[in-house]
Amino acid sequence: MMIRTSRWSVVLHILSVILSSLHGCSARDTITVKSSVVDGQTLVSAENRFELGFFGPSRSSNVKRYVGIWYTSNPQTVVWVANRATPLSDKSGVLQIANGYLELSDKKGKVYWKTEQYKRSNITVKLNDTGNLILYDVDVHGLETKLWQSFDNPTDTFLFGMKIDGNFFLTSWTSKDNPAPGNFRFKQDQQANRLVVMNKSITYWRSWRESGKIFELVNNLNITEDDTQVHKNERIVMNFTGDLQYWQFDRGMKDWSLTWWEPKDRCSKYNYCGNFGSCNINSKLPCKCLPGFKPKISEKWNAGEFVDGCSRNSTSYGTDFLSLKRMKLEYPESSFIINNGDNCSQECLSNNQCQAYTVNASKIDRQLSCLTWTEELKSIQEDQDDGYDLYVRVPLSDIAPTSRSCLPCGTNLVPYPLSTGLNCGDPVYYSFDCDMVTGQLSFMTPSRNYTVTHVNPKASIFDIEMQAKEAVNCHAMHSSGSKILQLNRSSPFNVTSSCSSNFTNDSPLKSTIEVKITWKPPLEPTCNLSADCKEWPHSTCNITGTGQKRCLCNSAFRWDGLGLTCSPAATGQLRDSFNKSKTLPLYLIVSLPIAMALLCAILSIYLWRTKMVKKRAKQRKAHLHRYDTEKGVKELMDSSHLEGKDGTGIDVPFFDFESILAATDNFSDENKLGRGGFGPVYKGKFPGGQEIAIKRLASVSGQGLEEFKNEVVLIAKLQHRNLVRLLGYCIKGEEKIL
Repeated sequence: MMIRTSRWSVVLHILSVILSSLHGCSARDTITVKSSVVDGQTLVSAENRFELGFFGPSRSSNVKRYVGIWYTSNPQTVVWVANRATPLSDKSGVLQIANGYLELSDKKGKVYWKTEQYKRSNITVKLNDTGNLILYDVDVHGLETKLWQSFDNPTDTFLFGMKIDGNFFLTSWTSKDNPAPGNFRFKQDQQANRLVVMNKSITYWRSWRESGKIFELVNNLNITEDDTQVHKNERIVMNFTGDLQYWQFDRGMKDWSLTWWEPKDRCSKYNYCGNFGSCNINSKLPCKCLPGFKPKISEKWNAGEFVDGCSRNSTSYGTDFLSLKRMKLEYPESSFIINNGDNCSQECLSNNQCQAYTVNASKIDRQLSCLTWTEELKSIQEDQDDGYDLYVRVPLSDIAPTSRSCLPCGTNLVPYPLSTGLNCGDPVYYSFDCDMVTGQLSFMTPSRNYTVTHVNPKASIFDIEMQAKEAVNCHAMHSSGSKILQLNRSSPFNVTSSCSSNFTNDSPLKSTIEVKITWKPPLEPTCNLSADCKEWPHSTCNITGTGQKRCLCNSAFRWDGLGLTCSPAATGQLRDSFNKSKTLPLYLIVSLPIAMALLCAILSIYLWRTKMVKKRAKQRKAHLHRYDTEKGVKELMDSSHLEGKDGTGIDVPFFDFESILAATDNFSDENKLGRGGFGPVYKGKFPGGQEIAIKRLASVSGQGLEEFKNEVVLIAKLQHRNLVRLLGYCIKGEEKIL
């Protein structure tokens, strides 16, 4: 047996000597000092996965030849280029080992590309099945020493088996057909421990943190030297468009599939709206300054150039916090453990440089961490599913200039006279709702509520978003927008002729129409006492011709509904004002009985209004927390929206949904009494023993919020021994309960 083995060894040795002595012969995946690759020839890896050879752009009128590596599968997908900046102008190129280099030259001997020089006698180049081109030194014992590899010198593609370190970077092509180095570079930011895409010297995109999706993809492509037999048809490409792309080969489709990319949209680009600018991908105008901030350069901002960002309205940071929901932004570099959220806000207020804070709960042990920002806020994105609650430090006067101004709702200002409740704004403009959970501002119409994407106080315009599936287009909005939104003639809101469509790459049903709505200048602010008019100089609280008390401008001034102030009146205007005022005493004398009746009515309204103001006084505090959903509904039920034709407000108690569930044993069939006009009726019992009847409005009944409110008003007004008494109501999501 030993003799046979010895004989076979001699035979194999003789064959290897014969093969190596033949000039120009080598394995199809290898270049030796005695072989080369010329234009028209290729190297192919052992398992036929990758190929090395010459290629050129198909659309170029000039001859440009490059040496590259590509997948053997169609279509040709180039993953590495040797001479990307120095193409050959003819097909005389040759890739060979010469003078210790792996070099590319033409027929005249001009060198277009080469590796470092290695003074070794037996150098070999091999293309392996990971797509790595490796330069070896082979000693007399057949041991290979790696001298150089293409994986350490990538171009625009990260392949399975590569490593990311401080020296790693990918550089995009100039265009689809030009492999010359482009403007975009993907690399690791070692200081921030993040991955970034640079557009020349400017940061174009940056990963959120070390645990982001891109790190998962990179780790998925990392292997060790022992894993070279495992191959994945996956790659990361720094595209010439600036997109960082992750591709996977679909064996069924026999083509590449793009499964991930960044930036996914303009808001994903690094600091797209500048410092303190918030980006909303759902809005045609994506950027807006946070409440309490203004554009640094208004001209550029209005022209759609947002890179300069926003600055504070005041030099002071203030002692209040703007509460923002579902926000994402650049993380601060440090955090610390806290016991509760109040510790974090106190920490921020104690630091003169603190701009904002958030409280983060660990997913593992729910340990609370406080993160504070001492630098200007960057890369702010709103309405993010994986966002968090952010508290930005601002002076209260910068976001609510007067005591009558409503507080911001999320990133939207709610300027006077717009109103989200009875305690702020002008009651005539109470058509807005603020969702405390999402921080989303909505415009309430008889048909439905619409998301408000942007508010422009200076132009008295706000934008709402409508879904394309509502079968509404811009042409229809131009001609009959108010009718579509069911706005009556007395409404202070008008649909403008400005309308734009935001079409997505997904289903057309996800496309939206953005409609601009203006509001009319308000009348003078309502008042009860003279003190209510102190924020409107040159005005006094007086009764108007309609019997309502307002902050009327003094004789030398005239109300400016756009500027929301009493402005000096012209001479002609003063004469008209004087003539009008002369008729008022005569009118009061002639109509004294009517005036007395009006006075009684005004007194009743005043007493009711005073009661409501006191009731909600505690809700108007310096901090920026607003009403929760139940209180918002209660305001709706108490407001003029629920008043009957006789003008008498209905005070109906509110019950939370959990108490209704407990009283009816989760609406059990045993407690079902029957079915009414719009839904079933259940028997219930409160903890004190009081038996009640509960009517649960069916979601398919077609009865909307308006019909429900009318029913509440009707039952509350009717008093008869044969009729039940309305004890209260409950609204929870789609649930409407009497």
